[in-house]
Amino acid sequence: MNNLIALFTNFRMVDALDIAVVSFVVYQLLLLVREVRAIRIVLGFVVLFVAAAIASQFHLLTLDWLLSNVGPFVLISFVVVFQPDLRRIITQIGRGGFMGGVFQGDALLFKEITTAVRDLVKTRRGALIVIERDDSLQSVFESGTKIEAEATAELLVTLFVPHSPLHDGSVIIRGGKIAAAGCILPLSQNPNLSKSYGTRHRAAVGITEETDALAIVVSEENHTIAFAMAGKITPEIDGDTLEEMLTLYGTKVD
Repeated sequence: MNNLIALFTNFRMVDALDIAVVSFVVYQLLLLVREVRAIRIVLGFVVLFVAAAIASQFHLLTLDWLLSNVGPFVLISFVVVFQPDLRRIITQIGRGGFMGGVFQGDALLFKEITTAVRDLVKTRRGALIVIERDDSLQSVFESGTKIEAEATAELLVTLFVPHSPLHDGSVIIRGGKIAAAGCILPLSQNPNLSKSYGTRHRAAVGITEETDALAIVVSEENHTIAFAMAGKITPEIDGDTLEEMLTLYGTKVD
């Protein structure tokens, strides 16, 4: 108890700043490594660190010797095995630091989506693109075909080529990548929706009623863009408005 009182007595504003900065850095690192393979890298290093701490604390000589001699080779193995993931993380940091990397990554993603949508409107192709936010879309993801590719305008347009195997379903974007295509979404049962809305529009509203995802619809019949969020749909918007709405509602600031 006395130690706790002494700790608070000697606590300075600079200590609070120190804790805040470290917390921010750790949190941004966690955002960068949130994908499954990258998480394994972190867990591997954590296991090694904990094992080394235990060996040192309890004087486990054999384990300490093993970690001292084998540890460097294990670290090199991690670098070799997870080299693509480490390169991706370093690239994201290099784009503009932690904060800039996250926001710039979002901006590039939204620009690619907007470019694809504009192209789809011009070529009169229907499309449904869903962006995962905090709520998991795993059940929807499993109904489609796994893609796991960079979200480029060219690939998005290609996935909605008429009569292709995946063009009738939705594309799921997760973590800045095209996670899956040809996914089946729940249809909204809202009786107040316009009778003119087809399956794509009702699916866009349906998924945003059940999750916090964002959905973009390109109408094959009317050649218009619609944006759905929180069970509500905004019809007939242009490309500039779409990019503004994605920036406003899609950028992760937490």
